[in-house]
Amino acid sequence: MTATALAAKVGLTVAPCHRRLRDLEASGVIRGYKADIDPAAVGLGFEAIVFVTLRQVDQPTMEIFENRVADNPNIVEAQRLFGSPDYLLKVIAEDLPSYQRFYDSELTVLPGVERLTSTLVMKNLKSNAGPPV
Repeated sequence: MTATALAAKVGLTVAPCHRRLRDLEASGVIRGYKADIDPAAVGLGFEAIVFVTLRQVDQPTMEIFENRVADNPNIVEAQRLFGSPDYLLKVIAEDLPSYQRFYDSELTVLPGVERLTSTLVMKNLKSNAGPPV
């Protein structure tokens, strides 16, 4: 949405609206802007949720694991969880065979992994919604 459209929607003129946007960006409330790309439209229509349990949960293992996850472009979301399992990963791939290759070659060799459990996504109902405002 443009600053002009936002200003009209919230009942401000453009200059104060733009100033408030810059303040929100500077304070870190707005973390950035990105294109919302449909993975299926670029050949990545297969999604899996992967639950990861580590053998040991110590700082060095978690740091290496988290860095490897962050660097992997097929892992599009990752959360560290309380309790078991330790992590939840959202993985995208072309199709089931390419996911299986990714699972075997990338996920199973992540540092410290004890167990991986995959759940295949049937349908996305809501994605990238952000916090309620």
